[in-house]
Amino acid sequence: MTELDPQTEERIDEPVPEVAEREALLTPTQATERMRIKLPPRANRKLRLLVERVNADAQLKAWWHVANVNAVKRLEINDHSWVHIQIVANIGLKLLRQLVKNGVEPGVVRDYGMSRDDAEVVVALGALLHCIGMAVHRDRHEDWSLFLAEPKMRELLDGIYEEPDLTVVTVEVLQAITSHREYGRPLTLESGILRVADALDMAEGRSRIPFQHGRVSIHSLSAAAIEGVEIKDGEKAPVLIEITMNNSSGIYQVDELLKAKLRGSGLEPYVEVVARIDTEAEKSLIPLYRLEL
Repeated sequence: MTELDPQTEERIDEPVPEVAEREALLTPTQATERMRIKLPPRANRKLRLLVERVNADAQLKAWWHVANVNAVKRLEINDHSWVHIQIVANIGLKLLRQLVKNGVEPGVVRDYGMSRDDAEVVVALGALLHCIGMAVHRDRHEDWSLFLAEPKMRELLDGIYEEPDLTVVTVEVLQAITSHREYGRPLTLESGILRVADALDMAEGRSRIPFQHGRVSIHSLSAAAIEGVEIKDGEKAPVLIEITMNNSSGIYQVDELLKAKLRGSGLEPYVEVVARIDTEAEKSLIPLYRLEL
């Protein structure tokens, strides 16, 4: 489970093997009782209150559960549970704070004169709501997410924002949600961050479900090869994304999937990506691969 260091309130990655499959087998009540989102709010009062409301929202948790049942149990694809949501939210906040620390200005600050705290709310809410549409269907799930997210945001943000700021935050989150799709076109730093953060939920134990179900393909093999993802200070750019692999097939995740999400995100000037492979200890994922014709 993803936990937070009690001193720094930053994310600590721990393996979560098969958690998505286990939770997809629980009853709705059992599954939602286990859900508790943990994010590092620091001094951001708005974000702290938002997380408290999210953790008390039974409807939002039910969407996460149904989304995961659809993904894992019915389609046998990768995890779309609350664990995915929490990881994406933490990665998104980490990316935003790293960029802000290096002088990169968020969209709501640059365009509306709002605060960095407001940018954190946009990124966090985008992550929390970006794939709730999977509860309806995988096909066009981003559109279903938009449909469900707008009224839910107004509930969650009631009293935290008043008009017109409430509408500004709401539509900025909706833009981030629609932009995270494959052909999305982010217009702000916040929406680009969500797009990239979603793609970075790739560490071992996360995107392995097709492989565990015996689906041998470049997608399943490369997903199983990713050991870890770290976000650090870069030398050539403000952010270094360092990906550790146990097998060279993981290059597909980086060169094809992550690159596709980075391109057009607006984060290209600020991010460098390094993939490290221990070729001497390279792990054999399958003894023999037979091409099915």
